[in-house]
Amino acid sequence: MDHDHQTGRVRGVRCFRCEAAPAQFKDRPDVMRRAAAYVEGNLWNPTLVAQGVYRQPS
Repeated sequence: MDHDHQTGRVRGVRCFRCEAAPAQFKDRPDVMRRAAAYVEGNLWNPTLVAQGVYRQPS
């Protein structure tokens, strides 16, 4: 049973893996977005600023 950890309100029924993942991120969308960006490579790929000049992610 998936529920909001602050209100206790039930959101739905999910399998164990789908239920466990958001809990690992403390139900914080900002942390989930950062994890997704990491998996997609957006956090470690340098950005081209000008020809031959790259900005490294911080």
